[in-house]
Amino acid sequence: MLFRDLLYLIVVAVLSPWLLWRAARTGRYRRDLSAKLCGSRPALAKGTPVAWFHGVSVGEIHLLVTVVAAFRQRHPDFAVVVSSTTDTGLAEARARFADGTVIAFPFDFSWAVRTTLDAVRPAVVALAESEMWPNFLAAAGERGVPVVVINARMSPRSFARLNRVAGLVRSLLFRHVTAFAVQSDDYAARLRQLGVSEGKLTVTGSVKFDGATADRDTPKARELRRLLCIRAGCVSDGPVSVSHASGSVVVAGSTHAPEEEIVLRAFADLRARHPDLRLILVPRHPDRFEEVAKLLEASGLPFARRSRLTDPPADPPAVLLLDTVGELGAAWSLADVGFTGGSLDGKRGGQSMIEPAGYGVPVVFGPHVWNFRDAAKRLVEVGGALMVETADELGPALDRLLADAELRARVGATARQFVRDNQGATAKTLDVIGAVLGSAVGAWDGKPSHPSGSLRSPRRPPPRGGR
Repeated sequence: MLFRDLLYLIVVAVLSPWLLWRAARTGRYRRDLSAKLCGSRPALAKGTPVAWFHGVSVGEIHLLVTVVAAFRQRHPDFAVVVSSTTDTGLAEARARFADGTVIAFPFDFSWAVRTTLDAVRPAVVALAESEMWPNFLAAAGERGVPVVVINARMSPRSFARLNRVAGLVRSLLFRHVTAFAVQSDDYAARLRQLGVSEGKLTVTGSVKFDGATADRDTPKARELRRLLCIRAGCVSDGPVSVSHASGSVVVAGSTHAPEEEIVLRAFADLRARHPDLRLILVPRHPDRFEEVAKLLEASGLPFARRSRLTDPPADPPAVLLLDTVGELGAAWSLADVGFTGGSLDGKRGGQSMIEPAGYGVPVVFGPHVWNFRDAAKRLVEVGGALMVETADELGPALDRLLADAELRARVGATARQFVRDNQGATAKTLDVIGAVLGSAVGAWDGKPSHPSGSLRSPRRPPPRGGR
């Protein structure tokens, strides 16, 4: 750990000018800095076993909402701690888990991870998707704390990068992980090629299917409908029929640069054929809200910022910039058609198309969707979404859906059914966590055990106050 600490410090020193500039420009890295750097010491009830769930940012926190709720039902005697790394992830976790304990995930310095583990003293740690750090995993292994990676994935790009140093990855990361609950057979195969033993792998499917909802009449959706005067939203707070009459809504969700420019060009062209068309634009990262607002100003399109709306404007804008966190689901629930971002420039691997599919929204996305490769491929194959190869094809694909109500309804219904057919991963994930809890020490006695990360013999967890 000492060598890794030194390496981290060198990296931080080299990057510090850039980090300071980013912090000043965007406000990132400032919040919860002490807890991240020195470790968190949450106040937890003694004598109660703890399960620690971690999601790096907002998307993973949303995934954990489903898992944690099911875990609490299955294990009511456990306390739950939820952690996140990013500012937005922590804000969302504190909103979603207001009745629980939320902490900042420590930077991977040995003192920070040891302090946090010693304070939380978890019976199990569940890491969402792919968030693995060597010092944290080693410290958990020393304490006999089992670690499960849930909803695990391994994209082709990550696999190619890690495969060059597969031996090092096995030594630093995988040997300390007790079990992987994996999204698909393809991901499991890649982990197997990287050296993860068969006994650690269970294919569960994606928990994101379980978290998808078909309810278009939530309080957040009603509020957005009211503010934008969408359909009957500004005159009624009751249930609103999702008709495809005039005033259709396009949602561009989780966009990255330069996708906002692409979407705005396509939207301007579409407005010529669909004069009442509305756009809800949702950038993926909050630190780009100002940048996207300037793009909108330059476009000449009438727009409003969600953060500045408290009442419906006299003249509802053509574009709403959703510059808030936690309302993307509400936006999808208002959509007639949609575009999922991160899929056009080949750098990000796509954002989730599962959430809009759950609402029955016919979505369009680009070809770069390796983060959701299996879901995207099967969704297109069954006719529940459209994939375009280039940015120039986005506008025509959206126009095709907007102009054909029957096609739009058929694609949306297929998408919703596809999500329903693929639900059930949460129960399988809890089975994996339950098996680990059944075969490992539930709470450690405060002393490191096996540096190799092997588990001690099964026994009942001691009281949390005992040392």
